[in-house]
Amino acid sequence: MKMDSRKLLVFLLFTFFNFSDPPLVVSAQNVDFDFSSFTLRNFTLLGDSYLRNGVIGLTRNLGVPSSSSGTVICNAPIAFFDSESNTTASFSTRFSFSITNVNPSSYGDGLAFFLSPENETLGSPGGYLGLVNSSQLTKNRFVAVEFDTRLDPHFNDPNDNHVGLDIDSLNSMKTADPVLDENIDLKSGKSITAWIEYKNDQMKLKVFLSSSRSKPERPVLIVDIDLSEYLKELKYVGFSASTEGSTELHLIENWSFKTFGLVPAPPRLHFPPHNVSDNTVMIPPPSAVSDSGNKGHKRLGLGFGIAGPVFFCIVLSVFGYVSMKKWRGMRWEKSFKADILAGPREFSYKELKGATKGFHSSRIIGNGAFGTVYKAFFITTGTISAVKRSKHSHEGKSEFLAELSIIACLRHKNLVQLQGWCVEKGDLLLVYEFMPNGSLDKMLYQESEEGTLLKWSHRYNIIVGMASVLTYLHQECEQQVIHRDIKTSNIMLDGNFNARLGDFGLARLMDHDKSPVSTLTAGTMGYLAPEYLQYGKATEKTDVFSYGVVILEVACGRRPIEKDTDSQKMMNLVDWVWGLYSQGNILEAADKRLNREFKEEEMRKLLLVGLSCANPDCNVRPSMRRVLQILNDEAEPLLVPRMKPSLTFSLSLPLSIDDIVSDGEDHRKSLDSMCEIKI
Repeated sequence: MKMDSRKLLVFLLFTFFNFSDPPLVVSAQNVDFDFSSFTLRNFTLLGDSYLRNGVIGLTRNLGVPSSSSGTVICNAPIAFFDSESNTTASFSTRFSFSITNVNPSSYGDGLAFFLSPENETLGSPGGYLGLVNSSQLTKNRFVAVEFDTRLDPHFNDPNDNHVGLDIDSLNSMKTADPVLDENIDLKSGKSITAWIEYKNDQMKLKVFLSSSRSKPERPVLIVDIDLSEYLKELKYVGFSASTEGSTELHLIENWSFKTFGLVPAPPRLHFPPHNVSDNTVMIPPPSAVSDSGNKGHKRLGLGFGIAGPVFFCIVLSVFGYVSMKKWRGMRWEKSFKADILAGPREFSYKELKGATKGFHSSRIIGNGAFGTVYKAFFITTGTISAVKRSKHSHEGKSEFLAELSIIACLRHKNLVQLQGWCVEKGDLLLVYEFMPNGSLDKMLYQESEEGTLLKWSHRYNIIVGMASVLTYLHQECEQQVIHRDIKTSNIMLDGNFNARLGDFGLARLMDHDKSPVSTLTAGTMGYLAPEYLQYGKATEKTDVFSYGVVILEVACGRRPIEKDTDSQKMMNLVDWVWGLYSQGNILEAADKRLNREFKEEEMRKLLLVGLSCANPDCNVRPSMRRVLQILNDEAEPLLVPRMKPSLTFSLSLPLSIDDIVSDGEDHRKSLDSMCEIKI
């Protein structure tokens, strides 16, 4: 019978060293953590939640009558039950929060602390507190303490300022009014500290509230409850909040949590298989053998003594030779996996290969500088996803890690949602939710072929959505994210034509209020800011410039650089629109295919915002927050000079054009004309 080198080595190791220890059994452990401020490293943000200056916001000021819902979940699940000792843990938590009403006449709905077996569920806004989906009320399971700021008769709320215990339902088992005991108005906007304690031996849950950091003697809520049946499985802990047609803001400032009462299992002791004293060992009497026989046995023993180790070394060498290539191939995969954040699902290569028909060319839905995107059908779940397969170059690997590490931490309704990843067989794969309407550039420039036209209402909504997500990336994340490749081909459209920003392969993380690091220029010609071309420094202002070009593309239906049909010369879109504006005819830039089926005020506003963002002088470009306010009629438009400002740079670029252009042969065909673009 044949035996491969791996099995042979295992057999020999077993024979030589006799590994006979039983496996180690891991028991549930008490946990204890304390966050004086928050970081993205430890938490997952869902919905409208965000992280700013170490404080977590669960809802946003979207303006009345908009609604908002957000959730933050600690990444690591917690075991409350130890099956070996049949023990359920007690727990206690302390956190400070504030609930502020931006509009005094608008309030609701509140926030909740929860324990749940799920870590990816975002509930509905309104009275559902982000805990459950309004269309599937019985789907989500949870134990939650709610801090409710709206009287909702549908859930039998006693008033608009109460604390309650909820178990798998928003109809609280018991409620209390903190005004009566501690004179606390939950929606006062002041910092409030809460303590929640559950002691399993007493079968009691207590909630304390205070306007200071000192814990009061009396709880505002006491519930006699046995939670042991609800704590059998692993639980994720976190917070959720929601609003409905209101502007209530919910902030979590700090948080500590611990479990206690679990008894660690005693260590296992392992004894030798034969625990026998020396005086019981029987020594047989020597046999009478001839000298020649003794010499023969000595030679035979000497031969085995030499041959045994030699044979073992040979086998070991063969095993090493056979395994070396495979080990080298797997080493970088393991190093990648060690760096990947917990959260997105790890797919198997076999699963993704089957879903894309072996990465067949018929499944290709897009190509970029660092990979190909395939349409994937998962038969087992009946779902469709988009799989991005990166190239095998060193750059491809680094872009893969950049994209995964950045987007895995981000949560925004205008971002393409990352579903999972795979690093196997030398391939780098990212799995995203599928966007039925493809990319924005295809909708803009292939409409006539498909017989569809992107309506004005959809175009305006796309621009607003992009402003919202860039505001989030630039100003609302713990670390500022500079995308560096804002363009219409990286903007995806969901089934309702909402914008979803994707492709974070070129993105970079930066701490707020720090100078950008000079790097190699990356991006796509036509979208690159003048100062970025010259100095290679990516900042939020270079993203703003690219966004301004996208605005003009969407409004005008023209590419950033294209050949003029009359003069046959290459035309720069920003220059062309600014020229019409200087003549007082800016509305002439509107996409002719719209047949003037748009609101002139909106078109004018969009074109002027596009010009202000694409201003050659980076110092006068607006922030994305200001842009969002202008588009939502919350701020006055910026003054745009009639003549395009001109800047003077050195004649020599720091890099060659080939280094600057990131993808697409079409761009390289017009390099000579691009060099003539005026700044």
